[in-house]
Amino acid sequence: MRRVFLGLLVYGIIGTTRMVGQQPADQTADEAAIRKSAASYMEAFNKHDAKALADLWSPDAVYLNRSTGEEVVGREAISEQFTTLFKAQPTVKLEVNVTSVQFVSPNVAIERGTAKFFSPNAEPDEIEYSAVDVKRDGKWLLDRVTDKTKEVAPSHYEQLKVLEWMVGNWTTNADDAEVDLECNWTKNQNFLTRAFKISIDDDSFSGMQIVGWDPAAKAIRSWTFDSNGTFTEAKWEQRGGRWFIRNRGTLPDGRTATMINVMKPVDENSFTWQTIERTAGGELLPNIDEILIVRR
Repeated sequence: MRRVFLGLLVYGIIGTTRMVGQQPADQTADEAAIRKSAASYMEAFNKHDAKALADLWSPDAVYLNRSTGEEVVGREAISEQFTTLFKAQPTVKLEVNVTSVQFVSPNVAIERGTAKFFSPNAEPDEIEYSAVDVKRDGKWLLDRVTDKTKEVAPSHYEQLKVLEWMVGNWTTNADDAEVDLECNWTKNQNFLTRAFKISIDDDSFSGMQIVGWDPAAKAIRSWTFDSNGTFTEAKWEQRGGRWFIRNRGTLPDGRTATMINVMKPVDENSFTWQTIERTAGGELLPNIDEILIVRR
């Protein structure tokens, strides 16, 4: 998942607070109030309630959109930022682990912890953060959040995004074939994984495929392993609206196998699949007829 306003949305209650020495009674009560407010913040975020979230920031809070670099001030502008986020990421969820709360004055506290963002078909994205909480009219509010800058991991998303349409769950209604596919991005979007179960005629097997960008060959490649013990590697080539996946591998008995899988996107919810030029140990095998695969 792309980082969505990292460090801007975090504010929560999970975990324990580590303080040095015994807190005064009033600070103990204030910390409890901060944690109660934080719990409300997490609940509002996971309900995608932009207004409720904005109300938990101070009236003159500064909100930095780390995706665009835009800085906004005030609850109305903050609410608009969350509305935009939830529209772009309709399934995003947030989990926060607060590791410490320290009071720098009776009305200012520093909260530190980790925030983890969840979205389907993507690895969780976790950051370390610190938040400034301020007390206004007896209520603790979020005033500013910063996240610890991480070294950006290299990604081959730009080279692989032409295959992003494959992400999701797929099946087929063909009479002579059963196909179940699940495709997901790995963390940093450097690879796509495809778990599959296939039954065609009397042949039934399952397995895993990993699709990635080979920067040396400057090509998309894949590695496939199935439950029968066959493993192959392939080079992907796009021509005329179709993907030609040229496989070469080893069968369980040691013979060499080759085949070309032809994949053609029909629309955003379907594609066709066909296997041609199949060989096993140099012997030519029949083609597998084209089937239509549809999104679940």
